[in-house]
Amino acid sequence: MTKIHTVLQGKGGVGKSAIASVLAQYIKTKGGEPTCICTDPVNATFAGYKALNVHRVEIMEGDEINPRKFDSMVELAAGSTSDVIIDNGASSFVPLAHYLISNEVPSMLKDMGHELVIHTVITGGQALMDTVSGFAQLATQFPAEALFVVWLNPYFGPIEHEGRGFEQMKAYRDNKGRVSALIQMPFFKPELHGHDFSQMLQARLTFDEAIAAEGVQLMAKQRLTAVRRKLFEQLDGATVL
Repeated sequence: MTKIHTVLQGKGGVGKSAIASVLAQYIKTKGGEPTCICTDPVNATFAGYKALNVHRVEIMEGDEINPRKFDSMVELAAGSTSDVIIDNGASSFVPLAHYLISNEVPSMLKDMGHELVIHTVITGGQALMDTVSGFAQLATQFPAEALFVVWLNPYFGPIEHEGRGFEQMKAYRDNKGRVSALIQMPFFKPELHGHDFSQMLQARLTFDEAIAAEGVQLMAKQRLTAVRRKLFEQLDGATVL
């Protein structure tokens, strides 16, 4: 069964494109050739990964998002014989979510032999409650055909509120049955692993490209290799992948 992975979260700058790129690279290591799609009308970060051959779907008409332009995204995804990765921007979060739900896309894809997997991210720091709210909104509005993977990203701070971690929060407890996997992204020290990973993301490079790049020091390559291993080990445990 072909899986269509869609990264959705209403808060910007929380790592959606990074997650999309990691997913695509992980699937390639398993022998897949994922179809990668970027619908972000403002910051088309995912489309910047040349090694991933990302298709950019234009959803703007003048200064407004035209929901009908998502039709071409669905055509491309539904016609793919390999897994699909869709990265979506914060500005189009509400229009895309509404489009998928109101057009009954999850059930249509299921009837066609596909599975829709929604990946959403929870961060620490100031965006914590916004991202938790975004997850709860998605989990309560999408039909049962859609599966969920929640990524916990501690880059901006610990993921806890009033002494409770995400798994103790009401939003998760109320929607636990919808979540197929929790991916705990490792915390990387900013001056070491975090710096190298951040530099790689800013350059829109895959792990393979960054590790093989000329001029990259031996220990930086070693740290990137460790980051990749820790992320991929988490994905190995996610049966939905």
